[in-house]
Amino acid sequence: MLAQAAALACALLLGAAPAHAQLRLPATQPLTQALGQTVDPLVHDTTATLDRTLTQARTLGLQKQLRAHRDVLDTDANDNVVVRGEVVAVAPSAEALQHARDAGFSAGPSQPLEGLGLETVSLRAPAGLSTRQAVDKLRALDPGGSYDYDHLYSGGGAGAATQATSSSKTSTSTGGWRVGLVDSGVDASHPALRGARVQRWGCDDAPHPDLHGTAVASLLVGDGQHAQSGTQLLAADVYCGAPTGGNALGLAKALAWMAQQQVQVVNVSLVGPDNALLKQAIAAASARGMVIVAAVGNDGPAAPPLFPAAYPNVIGVTGVDPRDRVLPEAGRGPQVDLAALGIDVQVAAPGGKFQKVRGTSFAAPRVAALAAQAFTDGQDTDALLASLSAQAVDLGKPGVDIIYGRGLVPGRVDERRTTASSAREETQTATRSPL
Repeated sequence: MLAQAAALACALLLGAAPAHAQLRLPATQPLTQALGQTVDPLVHDTTATLDRTLTQARTLGLQKQLRAHRDVLDTDANDNVVVRGEVVAVAPSAEALQHARDAGFSAGPSQPLEGLGLETVSLRAPAGLSTRQAVDKLRALDPGGSYDYDHLYSGGGAGAATQATSSSKTSTSTGGWRVGLVDSGVDASHPALRGARVQRWGCDDAPHPDLHGTAVASLLVGDGQHAQSGTQLLAADVYCGAPTGGNALGLAKALAWMAQQQVQVVNVSLVGPDNALLKQAIAAASARGMVIVAAVGNDGPAAPPLFPAAYPNVIGVTGVDPRDRVLPEAGRGPQVDLAALGIDVQVAAPGGKFQKVRGTSFAAPRVAALAAQAFTDGQDTDALLASLSAQAVDLGKPGVDIIYGRGLVPGRVDERRTTASSAREETQTATRSPL
C-alpha cells in the first residue's frame, strides 16, 4: 500500500519523463540560486510546483486510497483517514463497556498488549452512526475514558526503479546489531539482506513484501545494497496488503511485540496524526527502555507536526541532500532531533531490484542503525540521543534548531567524503541540464 503513494508522487512529479530525470529534483533553494544565474520565471514556477507536489504526495495517496475503499475507510474531523466505524478504547471499565453496549455499540474482546502493560477494546459503531459521531458519543458517555479513532499511518518518499543487480557481496566484518522495524512487509529473500537474520511478525506469518518496508529494512541492516553480517532485524508488517493496514491499533500491537522481544531500538518511518492509543503505546515502550527512531515526515515545512516523531522520547529524523541542505518537503519544528541523507538513496526493492529513493522515511533508518550500534544497557532515549549528537555535524544556525535538530549523522570522514563526491556529481548534472 505504501508503494502506491510513492508511485503517485513520481507520476505527479514528472509524468512520462524518464526514470533518471526523477533523481535530479531541486532540493531546498530555487533553481536560480543553485545555478547562480537568472533563469526564465517559468523555471522558478516549475520548481515551486515540484516542491508542492512532494509535500502533497502523502495526502494525495491517502485520498486516493479513501476513494477506492470508502466501505472500510472514513475520515475524522480533521480529514485524517481512519478505519470506518471503528473506535479504539484503552483500558475501558466494565461499566463503560456496558454503557457502550446499551447505546448500540458492539464490543470486541479485550486485547492485552503484553509487553506494554496496556489493554484495548475495539468498539463498532451501530448502524446509522458515523465514525465521527461514534467517537463523540463514547467520549460523552465516559468523559474520563480514552476513546479515539483507529487512524491510518503511512510512509512517504518517491523512488525510481533501476536495473536489478546481483548483489553477491556482503559485509565481511562481524559484530552486527539488533534492530526493530515497524513498517510494511519486507522481502527477506532480497540479496541486499543476505547475511542478516530477519524475523518477521504479523499477517499470520504470510509474507507481503512491499517497497517501503523492504527499502527501509535494507538501510537498517546495511547500506541499502549490502547487509552487515550478523545483524538481526525484527520486522513487523502492520499493513499485510490490506486497505486498513497501518492503523494505530496495529502499530501498538507491533510495539508490544517488540517489547516482548526486548528490542532496544525500533525504527518507525511512518507518519500520521496524534492518537490516544499510539501515544500511550509509545510512552509505555519508552518507559520500558525502548528507543524509537521516527521520520518527521514529508508534508512540508509549514505542516503541523506528525506522529509518532513528535511524541516525547522519540528521536525525530529529517532528511538532507548531498550538499547538506534540508529536503524541501521535510517537516520542521522541535520534533526534529537529527538529520541524515534522504535523497538519491540506493535501496532494495521487492523482487531482487534496487531503487533510488528520497524522503525522511529513508533518513530515519540510517540514524536507527547507528543508534542500535551505539546502544548500551541502561541507556534511555535522552542518553542515546546525546551520544548520537556527539557524532553529528552542526548544520544551519549554530546549536539545536528546528530544521536540522542537533545536526547531520553520521559525521564520519568516509561519509563526508562520499557526500562531497555526490555534490560535485549533482553540480555537473545541473550545469548540463537546468531542468
